[in-house]
Amino acid sequence: MSKRVIFALVLLILLTTITFEPKIFASKFNVKKIIIENNSLLKEKDIKILLSPIYQKNIIFLKNKDIQKALKKNNFIESFNVKKKYPSTLKIKIFEYEPIAILIDKKKKFYLNKKINSIKFKNIQNFENLPYVFGNKEEFKIFYNNLKKIDFPFNQIKKFTFYGSNRWNLETKNNKIIKLPSKNYVESLENFLSIRSKSDFRKFKEFDYRINNQLILK
Repeated sequence: MSKRVIFALVLLILLTTITFEPKIFASKFNVKKIIIENNSLLKEKDIKILLSPIYQKNIIFLKNKDIQKALKKNNFIESFNVKKKYPSTLKIKIFEYEPIAILIDKKKKFYLNKKINSIKFKNIQNFENLPYVFGNKEEFKIFYNNLKKIDFPFNQIKKFTFYGSNRWNLETKNNKIIKLPSKNYVESLENFLSIRSKSDFRKFKEFDYRINNQLILK
């Protein structure tokens, strides 16, 4: 028998055998305190704002789906664990999506997760070596999804820069520049992957694919 069922039976017995005000007694089991754990990107106060509909709900009958409904409004929350501490406290452990890049858009900084959802930037030591994205989030989402299709080594890139001519430049961590065309850039990236380790190409620092069917090396 689950703890919830046992607790409900005890409550029912008390309500039917003791002379007192049932509403006052039941209110003792309303959620009054929520403890947030394991959050690093999200502020505790912001998570508690999401959970505001949970306060004053009866902790005995509160379901995980009620908490999930509240938390899913934030795109950086991947999952959570909840523990009930009777009579009126919830302890919620938050699991966040890890950021994959730092977006610079209109001089503002944001973290991006693997779904290219964004959250306001704050300095966190674990994420200080993430690649930078200079450009529009929606444009990068398209670009990132295309990178995944060809298993491009995302972790080897230091900087992504989007230009008004509707194209991208990439800078690798070993200081190579890849200048992509506005169209068919996936083919250019596949070409770069095929030649980058060959001895004839190691000395070059710039791979310019902007002219159709040409590669200019510098």
